[in-house]
Amino acid sequence: MENINIKIENTTNNTIIKFVSDTLIVNRGSYEYNNIDEAKGAPFIQQLFYLPFVKKVFVGANFIAIQRFDIVEWEDVQEEVRSQIEAYINTGKKVIEENNDTKKEAIEVYAEVTPNPSVMKFGTNKALTQSDIELKNIEEASLYSPLAKALFNFPFVKEIFVSENYISITKYDVVEWNEVYQEVRTFIRTYLQDNKVILSEIPQKKAQEENQIQVENLDETSTKIVEILEEHIKPAVASDGGNIAFKSYNPENKQVNVILQGACSGCPSSTITLKNGIEALLKEMLPNQINEVIAING
Repeated sequence: MENINIKIENTTNNTIIKFVSDTLIVNRGSYEYNNIDEAKGAPFIQQLFYLPFVKKVFVGANFIAIQRFDIVEWEDVQEEVRSQIEAYINTGKKVIEENNDTKKEAIEVYAEVTPNPSVMKFGTNKALTQSDIELKNIEEASLYSPLAKALFNFPFVKEIFVSENYISITKYDVVEWNEVYQEVRTFIRTYLQDNKVILSEIPQKKAQEENQIQVENLDETSTKIVEILEEHIKPAVASDGGNIAFKSYNPENKQVNVILQGACSGCPSSTITLKNGIEALLKEMLPNQINEVIAING
């Protein structure tokens, strides 16, 4: 059996870190345990509570997040905990028996600043969509996303980008994020806890607009460009609440056209990222095939 690896990810709350697996830990739901008694029926979670600094444990599809008491710093104990989790998961035993009635479903929403001062990223431990979608106004949201439509009722919301496990919201300049982000975070969390519809079924036309081009229809160079964007670029921009979508490649002038979405759209630093990051990487990995990368929407 292939070894399962666990990596450590920080969160915006310095008392909580995530131990992220490269495979599923639970198949459905997400769970919160506040003490060892609540973890009855989940022996490994109980084992974690024997560590004296463990305050709360959250379990999502592919991660275990732990909140610590202030008696230690994470840097002193996180590697030991990571090794313990990795060793247990590699035994093949289940972290949670999902038919156990003692577990509690938990929805967590984290607000994170982005390089774009107009955009706030709201990350969550609940899967939101399998297809990224950008909604420019309430009319589009009415067609595709009841959640986005509800968010557009906030008068300061300008645009919304929904990805796998986060929502990036672009605001108008009438307010500052520090004045309103907590209200938005609470709204999203309550909406998700109530199990309301996030996205309606996205029509194929809209999906094509968002994803731009079907990979199977691309030439060899374009396919390689898409692969590089997916593997090397998208994870980095997603961590900042953004997305980059391939639009086209012109083999005659060797120009790549992309579309920036979410926090990347209209970001003051996006031009620097585009030229010094994306363009430089493509030139390095596809020598003599790339002259320029242009964002056609910014």
